[in-house]
Amino acid sequence: MAPSATASESLSPSTTVDTTENNLQPFFVLHRARSRKSEKKPTGTWKTRRRIDLSPSLPKNGENLDAEKAEAWDDCRHVSKRMEAFDDVWSKIKSTIKDVLRDINTNVFNEIHHWVRESFNMITSFAIPTFPEATGSFPMVTDAASKQLFTGLVLTKNMEFVDDLLTFEELGSYLKSQGCHVANLSSLEFSVKNGIGGCLRSLLRQFLMVTLDAADVSILATWYREQGRCNYPVVIIIEDMERCSGSVLSDFILMLSEWVLKIPVVLIMGVATTLDAPKSILQSNALHHLCPCKFILGTPPERMDAVVEAVLVKQCSGFSISHKVAVFLRNYFVSQDGTITSFIRALKIACAQHFFMEPLSFMLWFLLGDDNLMLQGEKCGLSPEMLKHALNLPSYQSYGRNKIAKQHGETLVNGLAELKKLQCQWSIVILCLYEAGKCDKVTLLDLFCEAIDPESFKSRAPDNGGGLENDSGVSSSDCYKHQQYHTTRNSGFICQAVRKLRDLPAVQLRKLLKGWEKYTVNVPQIHDKVKKLLSEMKFEDGKSLGQDLSTISKRHSSRKHLKIEDSKAVNEKAAKLLESMVRNYMQPLECVPFHEIVCFKNVNALQTVSV
Repeated sequence: MAPSATASESLSPSTTVDTTENNLQPFFVLHRARSRKSEKKPTGTWKTRRRIDLSPSLPKNGENLDAEKAEAWDDCRHVSKRMEAFDDVWSKIKSTIKDVLRDINTNVFNEIHHWVRESFNMITSFAIPTFPEATGSFPMVTDAASKQLFTGLVLTKNMEFVDDLLTFEELGSYLKSQGCHVANLSSLEFSVKNGIGGCLRSLLRQFLMVTLDAADVSILATWYREQGRCNYPVVIIIEDMERCSGSVLSDFILMLSEWVLKIPVVLIMGVATTLDAPKSILQSNALHHLCPCKFILGTPPERMDAVVEAVLVKQCSGFSISHKVAVFLRNYFVSQDGTITSFIRALKIACAQHFFMEPLSFMLWFLLGDDNLMLQGEKCGLSPEMLKHALNLPSYQSYGRNKIAKQHGETLVNGLAELKKLQCQWSIVILCLYEAGKCDKVTLLDLFCEAIDPESFKSRAPDNGGGLENDSGVSSSDCYKHQQYHTTRNSGFICQAVRKLRDLPAVQLRKLLKGWEKYTVNVPQIHDKVKKLLSEMKFEDGKSLGQDLSTISKRHSSRKHLKIEDSKAVNEKAAKLLESMVRNYMQPLECVPFHEIVCFKNVNALQTVSV
């Protein structure tokens, strides 16, 4: 019994507090939330696995109690594996999100950098001051044209403030990587209390890397002319100009315009509402010195869809969420306080809770690799008790399979392999749906929430649909074998995407099918049908329907009419193909055995922690 006591002690709050924050913080936070409820009913030493009852129908005799204690110890041995798995999985999700958001902004960032270089060249073409002139205490006397301040207005399209900060931080890092001298100023530094001196001190602190009491722009000019720094532009980023004091920002702009030949400054300001915002904030004399250029970032829904596609649809980490959790996260995003940042934070909490609550969650590791590296129970040290827990999961129990003859790792291994296969198919179909839905402004987040809804699946799944047909004896079609099925629902985002497909012009339809061809390359039974549809979108003379019909001679007018009719037939065939893909392959994760291992479902726990 000594090992059992050790296990309990290792999970106590005091021990958890002393553990490294990077490893145990998510588990400790969630443990505190659970402990508040347990204060009402003291139950002695707290155990991780109390929520799991591996043999609910058996009486609690002495033998069963010993088995439960042994099982609790077994779970304790796997806690470290789950913690390591959480670190790896969340690290993968985090890096994926960072890459996605960077890629979204890459084109805009490239445009901004190109404009910065052109602006720098324009400024230096007016005059190149000598070192004494550049480091003097007074501005150079020049004409009005040389006092123009090149200003990039970056429209964030009402992105939330916390997302703005991350975007402009990324922009600053990108420009630095291109050799620019960059300083990021927040709207707080343009307050009446701090005045223009606060802005200058912040600039000096960021460029000189020291804190100075003096707020003298000539110090910045001297720094810039030393050690070859004058070969690169100085970029000042103001993250949200509409939060700044108009008078302080106006004075700051006037000061920079006086010194722009000594310090070739390029100004970038974030605008949250409209590009006319500077006119309502800045003084007229400051406006006259601006030479603006407009840039537009992606909208929050566009950024959110990119995150959802990379993390939840393509499943970069193997971690998934249930329909109820997805709806909660969507509502969390669209609510008044919802931002992409808050969505990511809530997703991290869900991921941490999953690894905290599900004993077999460490198996996510093995879903990330190739199929031939799939989990083998013996190799992973999976005990009989842990395997028993897997075979007692509700998603497996609901199929009524004979578990006595298969009390080994084969069932679990085959089940997880099939789960991975079905999820890949599901991902392909939802991406094809999204290609069609985008033409009707359907967001991926809304489509995702509907696509993982088990109730929605019941209304569209075929009675002989794809399932776990393998040596494990698991068949997902049994889950709904008594249901009456329909081809598609009469409403919803999936139906909307299919309807839109029937009305697409030939040019858009061909572009869409080319996207499908790319997505379905690993599913031959779909890929071949897509290629066939593409081949039908050709004129007999080899010209595509996407070309201007007016360029074809009049003697082919009857043939053109026939081909236009044929194109409508292709639309209908494409819609029928999409319907069949939805019925046969888009099976929600919650309808697949063993999904509890990879899918977080406890929306109530998430709501408690996220509020």
